[in-house]
Formats: sequence, structure tokens, C-alpha cells
Amino acid sequence: MLFQTQGFLLAFLPVTLAAWYACAQRAARREWALIACSLFFYAWWDARFVVLLLAQTLVSWGLAEIYLRGGRRSRWPLVLGIAANLAVLVFFKYWTFLAGNLVAATGLALPAPTIVLPIGISFFTFEIMSYLADVGWRDAPHYPLRRFSLFVMLFPRLIAGPIVRHHEIIPQFELNPLRDGLGQRLSIGAMLLIAGLVKKVFLADALAPFADSAFASVATTAPPFQTAWIGALAFTFQLFLDFSAYSEMAIGIALMLGFTLPQNFDAPYTATSIRDFWRRWHMTLSRYLRDYVYIPLGGSREGVGRYIWATLFTMGLCGLWHGAGWTFLAWGLLHGAALLVCHAWQARGFTLPSPVAWALTFLFVVIGWVLFRAPNFGVAAAMLQGMAGLNGLGGSLEGAPLIALAAAVSMIGPTTYKAMTTMLRPRPVFAVLAASLAVIVLLEVGAGQPQTFIYFQF
Repeated sequence: MLFQTQGFLLAFLPVTLAAWYACAQRAARREWALIACSLFFYAWWDARFVVLLLAQTLVSWGLAEIYLRGGRRSRWPLVLGIAANLAVLVFFKYWTFLAGNLVAATGLALPAPTIVLPIGISFFTFEIMSYLADVGWRDAPHYPLRRFSLFVMLFPRLIAGPIVRHHEIIPQFELNPLRDGLGQRLSIGAMLLIAGLVKKVFLADALAPFADSAFASVATTAPPFQTAWIGALAFTFQLFLDFSAYSEMAIGIALMLGFTLPQNFDAPYTATSIRDFWRRWHMTLSRYLRDYVYIPLGGSREGVGRYIWATLFTMGLCGLWHGAGWTFLAWGLLHGAALLVCHAWQARGFTLPSPVAWALTFLFVVIGWVLFRAPNFGVAAAMLQGMAGLNGLGGSLEGAPLIALAAAVSMIGPTTYKAMTTMLRPRPVFAVLAASLAVIVLLEVGAGQPQTFIYFQF
């Protein structure tokens, strides 16, 4: 079920909010009601995978219980739980890729089953594993099954994040939804939802045809300069506006239920270094990889060699997390190498004027997104050749005004999150504007087939 559909906005969300607040005074009842709604939301995609979601939740909680009831002595249940969750993720997300490469390398005849990727599996599997790791190595508290299940299944962030850790959300389940500030939470949450809808429907989805056309054209002809840049920039802003829109909608819907989710984006395209970019882009994933991969590998504390290894491994994993393909791995390693260069540059006290630093960072990010978007290295190379002007300087500039608008929304002024959560003040004009935009979005999404979010495939 997509957020930007009439079914969700006019039926599922109102019914869920009504059920939640009708049961507000009884914690167990409201939490079971929200679990039921979240399972229905997930089943809307493919009911078969509800069994997998339930199995990962129940088995992981059960293994954590064995560890806790055993006095936190032997960690084998936690290791088993982490290994089992990783095995599930590898099978569904990477088996086809691994088997294909093994066949190519060895000539072995391996079965090639058609595996449907369960939506959101990368997100909720990472969250489950973080809890198991924290129970064993950070003395995370015991949670009853009901609250652990709600942590895993909470529908606003179940499909595509933000990646939320147990201590960031489970304590909030104890709070009475009718506590002081209800009106403010509902209004700010609704504003975030509407802002995300507008960005998704009228900007991200409108940019998609220009990006798709440019990358598809590579199959028949090398793109000229203008076409290549229109395609690369269209995807650059489509990806950000699409994913940040989902995050804002998820945060807004959660806030309407009374929960505060962590911010996921902070104007990443205004970054003046690649390190700054990763502090602003998909912030919950960056923190997750830092805390559960980079630091355990030694980080920057155990010498230059270990630092280089930890950085490249972490960013390579980041690339593979996004997709089972060599281009994703190369994209991650490219960013890892850039982080190493950036660290060395800054450690020696070198600086650049802010406009130059921004331009170089943004150019690097755009080049990286070409590799990220391309289905193979050949397409990526052709696009980059076109961007370098090696295929001529012609091509269409159609889409340039829309890209300019997307750039302004992405890089000028406060972020949507900041504007809605800290700067917005109750005014009748804002209410009228928001209501008008909501009606326009509802009419627009009812006119055709809605486009899924890009990060659903990850």
C-alpha cells in the first residue's frame, strides 16, 4: 500500500488513527490494534511475506529471551539470531546475484529460482539485528513480545525507514497518545505528510521520465552532452526528493500516532565535503553502519591500515545494501575512497573556498549517482562519456526548468523537516494552503497508477 494513494489516505490512515485513539487509554489494546493494522498494511503488498515478517520477529525475540533468561552468560542464541536474519536477507536479496556470478566463474549448473524480494526486508532485518547486537554487547533491556513486535512492524517506517533502533521508539510506546500536545502532533504530522506527498507526486515522479529516458537511450546510442546531464541531474534530484518525501511522510504519520522518528535527511546536496554529505544523506543508515560495522572494525582508533580497511569495507557494504550488483559495490567503494581522501585532506588542514568545495562535492555525488542508477558498467561509462562531452554537445534540454525547480527545493532555504517541526506557526492561511494541496494531491493520485518509491527495491 502506497502512502500516495486514495485508499491509504481516505481509508487506511483514518481507520488506523481512529482505532489507535479509540484504544488510547489501554496500552495493550492500542498496541495490538496498531500491530494488526501494520500487518494488514504489509499484507497489502504480498500476504505471503507476512509469514516471513512474523517468523523473523518471533524467532529473534525468542532467541533474545533465551539469552536473557540464561543470565546473559552464553551469547550463542544472539549469534544464531543474527546469523539467521543475515541468511534470510542474503537468500532473498543476493542469492540470484551470487548464483549468477558463481555460474559465470565456475561453469557450475546451479538452480536459478525466481525469488521475489520481500518489500522492506533490508530495513526491518537491520533493525532486528541491531536489537540482538545491543542485547548482547550493550545490555539492551528486555521487551515484551508485544512491544518488540510493534517495534519491528510499525507501519509508517516498515517499508523504507527511517531505520529506527529499539531505544529510539519502544520507550515511546508507553506514552499516552492523548497526552498534552495532541493537537500540535496531529497538525505537524499532517503537514509533513502533505509536504512529502507534494514532493513525491509533483516533483520526484515528474522527474522520473527524464532520468529513465536518458539512461534507456544508452542502449541504442551514446547520449550527447545535454541529454546526459539532463538525465543525470534528473535522477540526482528524483532520488533525493523521492526518498526524502517518503521519510517525511513516515515521520509525519508516526507523529500523528504520537511517535517521534529520527530525521533522515538534512539538505545533503548543500554539503561541502563528502564527509559532510554522509552526515546529511540517509542519516539513519549512516549512523547504523558507523555503530555496527565501522566502529567494531576498529574505525580510526587502531592505525591507518585499519582505518582504510574499515572505511572501504563499510562503504562497500553500504553499496551492496542498496542492491545486489557490481555497480552498487563500485558505488560504495567509490564513496569509501572519497571519504579517505577527504579525511586526509582535512587532517592536513587544507581548505577550499566554500563555493568550490560545494561544486566539487556535488559533481562527485552526481557522478556517483550515474553509477548507482546504471544497470551495468557499460551504461554508466556511456553516460559519463556523454557528460564529459565526448559524444557531442547536442541533445534536448527538455526538463531543465523542472530540474531547476527541484534543485531550488532541495538546496535553498530550510529543510522540510525543519520548517514543519520548528518554524511553522499556527496560521489560518497555512491550514487553507495545506488543505488545498491535500485535495490537489488526492485528485492527482486518483487520475492514474501511482509510482512506487525508489527505495522500495532496496
